[in-house]
Amino acid sequence: MKSIKLNIQNRKGITLNAHLELPANQRPNYYAIFAHCFTCSASLSAVRNVSRTLTQDGFGVIRFDFTGLGRSEGEFADSYFSANVDDLLDVHEYISKEYNAPSLLVGHSLGGAAVLVAASMLEDVKAVATIGAPATVGHVKHLFSHGIDEIPEKGNVEVNIGGRPFNINKDFVADFDKIDLPNIVKGLRKPLLIMHAPFDKTVGIENAQQLYTSAHHPKSFVSLDGADHLLMDPKDSRYVGTIIGTWVQRYFPLKENKMLDTEGEKLVGHLNLVEDNFTSYLQTKNHSLVADEPAGIGDDFGPSPYDLLNASLAACTMMTLKMYAQRKKWDLKEVFVYITNLKKHSDDLDIETENPGYLDHISKKLKFVGNLDASQQQRLKEIASRCPVHRTLERGVIFYTEIIV
Repeated sequence: MKSIKLNIQNRKGITLNAHLELPANQRPNYYAIFAHCFTCSASLSAVRNVSRTLTQDGFGVIRFDFTGLGRSEGEFADSYFSANVDDLLDVHEYISKEYNAPSLLVGHSLGGAAVLVAASMLEDVKAVATIGAPATVGHVKHLFSHGIDEIPEKGNVEVNIGGRPFNINKDFVADFDKIDLPNIVKGLRKPLLIMHAPFDKTVGIENAQQLYTSAHHPKSFVSLDGADHLLMDPKDSRYVGTIIGTWVQRYFPLKENKMLDTEGEKLVGHLNLVEDNFTSYLQTKNHSLVADEPAGIGDDFGPSPYDLLNASLAACTMMTLKMYAQRKKWDLKEVFVYITNLKKHSDDLDIETENPGYLDHISKKLKFVGNLDASQQQRLKEIASRCPVHRTLERGVIFYTEIIV
């Protein structure tokens, strides 16, 4: 998975801080936008977890800070609800021009209300998912009701929301009463997933009921039993991402990964030097893999070439041990193989050679689970050294390289 930092200018010239989360292969099938909760930011752990979980279903996910929040420019007083919707529309326009039009909107709390309104204005959006969303936009006014009475006299007042100070004005407050959210939801006519915790103390579960009643089919509801409003437990936010990724497949055409042609060989590898740094794609007849170099050299989107070599040895070792133990009818239930590939000097290995120097050294450690005596375990150790990949590495190979066009 890769995260790309973006700076997106909204219609007022304010720079919005954003991140684009990409799938491991860096090639999203679709794009989604995540709208965070009231006074939150895109850095909230729940936002990151949901976004990154969605990348596993092939989505590129844009999470961004609304005006005046997080690392975006502007003042909080300018972050009224209509401005949040405008920010969503501007982010959608930017991603549409630079990448592809986002077709899924996901919103948390008041961000859920914002994506419902934005979705009603965006033809490209094919589905919407909300998390703990209010049924009316004005629901959030109780969070700063303690300062509203002072606004006519002072114009701008500082209120405390969630333990943090924010400046608001009369326009900020009045804007929350301008949107008829139930009527917008009624006319949405797009697949809608409503997710809500039954005992949400910030936005009560009755809000989910009202949204569900207002919406037309196809609509779905998933209970986030045991979760809090901000999804502070990572397992809850990851669960949300997983559910959205599964649900949305019903409404999005399945896109298969483009397969490389092995052209009759066992495997083909491909690296686009212009676009992919060191991220390399490997394809057998029926399976695909990604290889990369660690962060600092590459983008760490997949195992390194030596990681894949170690994985090949470990897999072959385990399969060989399984077949041998089954044939012998031994009580081997599980096998763990730990592999480390290093360069070690011949002197450290006590190896006499005409040209002393560094040699490839592979450490293979075995752990057996089952009712095995010492002699059986020793025999399995010997068999582990007889797996085909082990023997290939041990004996060496003869290479033949040619150029094809």
